[in-house]
Amino acid sequence: MQGPNDSPQRQQSTEHRGGSAVQTVTMGAAMGPLLHWLQDVAAVTFHKARRTLFQAAILFCTLSLLLWVSIFLYGSFYYSYMPTVSFSNPVHFYYTSDCDAAGSGLCSFPTANISFMKNERDQVMANGQPYRVSLELEMPESPVNENLGMFMIKMSCYTKGGRTVSSVGRSTMLHYRSSLLQTLSTLFFSPLLLAGMTEQKQLIEVELYPDYKTNAYQPTVGAVIEIQSRRVQIYSAQLRIHAYFTGIRYVLYNFPLTSAVIGVATNFAFLSVIALFGYLQVMWGGLWPPEQVRVKVMLGDNTRIQKRREEARKRMERENSQKEISSPAVIGSINGTFDTQENGAVAESSSKTLSVIPDASGAEATHTAEAESHDSEGPGETDGSDVLDGSPRSLPGETAVRHRPGPWMSL
Repeated sequence: MQGPNDSPQRQQSTEHRGGSAVQTVTMGAAMGPLLHWLQDVAAVTFHKARRTLFQAAILFCTLSLLLWVSIFLYGSFYYSYMPTVSFSNPVHFYYTSDCDAAGSGLCSFPTANISFMKNERDQVMANGQPYRVSLELEMPESPVNENLGMFMIKMSCYTKGGRTVSSVGRSTMLHYRSSLLQTLSTLFFSPLLLAGMTEQKQLIEVELYPDYKTNAYQPTVGAVIEIQSRRVQIYSAQLRIHAYFTGIRYVLYNFPLTSAVIGVATNFAFLSVIALFGYLQVMWGGLWPPEQVRVKVMLGDNTRIQKRREEARKRMERENSQKEISSPAVIGSINGTFDTQENGAVAESSSKTLSVIPDASGAEATHTAEAESHDSEGPGETDGSDVLDGSPRSLPGETAVRHRPGPWMSL
């Protein structure tokens, strides 16, 4: 059996459970919009992040492509604009030996033919570029060369057809060394000489052309080198061609890293501007769309016509308002004259009133005609037929006096 105190406790527990349920429902109702808002914020943030990442990827790929294109353009320019800096070619002399020459003399002068073409199609020397041409001779310190003395070296440049375009001759000889100096040098370098690590020889350099320039109309394709001595002894010979750069070529050759950075940066900036203009043209229709240009061109005429129409309308409204204010006084004065004066005075006052009122009506007609002419014919075109002898003229079919209904009309 349950006591009398059980029912209040049960009621309190029931109320407690109900309050908890209400609080739960209230919290659920309050958390629902918050969860939806958080879900929307997360979706929008994810969408923005994905779009930003996609745009960053596109921008990175575009900048990488522009950078590689800039490097390629600079490399192509450098390869095509910069000629060969130095050219070295071994010289192989030939001579005849079928004569009955006594001693160690040769039957002819040693002669060599040198080609200035790379791969049989590209010229070594660029047109208009100055070059220093020299010949290096490796000669032994033999008694024959010491007794030879001075001898001549001749060089003749020719074109593709075999025509000689330039010829030069230079003299040279072995450097003088006394017998005592030779003896001391031999004793000092005897170990190296015995080991074969050095030789008793001299390297003679003969400058043939200090600043040779090839002609674009008659380019030099080769040269003939001749040593005008039949007793000369030579180990080997080397023809060297070195370019002397000026202007942009001097900067490109002597400052290659700085020139590369400046050239690539310039190409990158130029290509970036072109890409930006292309993007604006495709996405936004360009910096100055045709619609805006058309509006700017037509805006002058339309604005002028509209302004003149507004001025005419305001002028007509102002005059109408002034007439509305002044018309009752004029009409009242006309009524008083009819009541106080006789027939002659009535006629006189009527003629005066008629002389005043048509002015207003004529002015109104004139402004109406001006407004209609502005609306129909355009700006700056007026008829001029409404004004005659300095006074306005009323329109045909219009009454001279316009009466307004008023309290005096009912009398």
